[in-house]
Amino acid sequence: MQTADAITQRRAVKHYDASHRFSDDEINHLMSLAKLSPTAYNQQNYRFVLVKDPELRKQIRAAAWDQAQVTDASLLIILCADLNAWQKEPRRYWANASEAVQDFMVEAIDPYYRDLQQVQRDEAMRTCGIAAQTIMLTAKDMGYDSCPMDGFDFDAVGKLINLPDDHVISMMVVVGKATQEPWERPTQLSMDDVVINDRF
Repeated sequence: MQTADAITQRRAVKHYDASHRFSDDEINHLMSLAKLSPTAYNQQNYRFVLVKDPELRKQIRAAAWDQAQVTDASLLIILCADLNAWQKEPRRYWANASEAVQDFMVEAIDPYYRDLQQVQRDEAMRTCGIAAQTIMLTAKDMGYDSCPMDGFDFDAVGKLINLPDDHVISMMVVVGKATQEPWERPTQLSMDDVVINDRF
């Protein structure tokens, strides 16, 4: 599938075939491409929690206003980020680069994030947003549908998955085999409404 086709055909689907299962190869393909999503300083701070335990899925569904796609979709992916990835052995992020590049990047990453909690959190949200779009477009390319979700109790879900203290949840994405067509595409704002040349 062409990238433009995946973009135009991707929709937020709510109804899934609960009996459908992904093969391990399909999951590996999807997640290997998700891992190619860009991250600042190549810190790869995304963490993808694949919720496979049916009982845990039910508990998360309860914390998500009983939305059926949480249990019915083939995959439930909770996109999290490590807020402190920038300081956890950062040289490993450029292990294949020259020593000069490694030295430069290690020196640069620390002052960009240290003691700047808002910057760390903003980076986490950017990272997970980019990765979520990669997952959804890859799913469409594989012939599946998806839905990004933020309609859930973040604290409750964090407790259910034992979220580490230095991690944050950005969103969830479900992926699976749709059983119903989505609603017709809603109104798109005009280009003039959303595209600004040079200055507001």
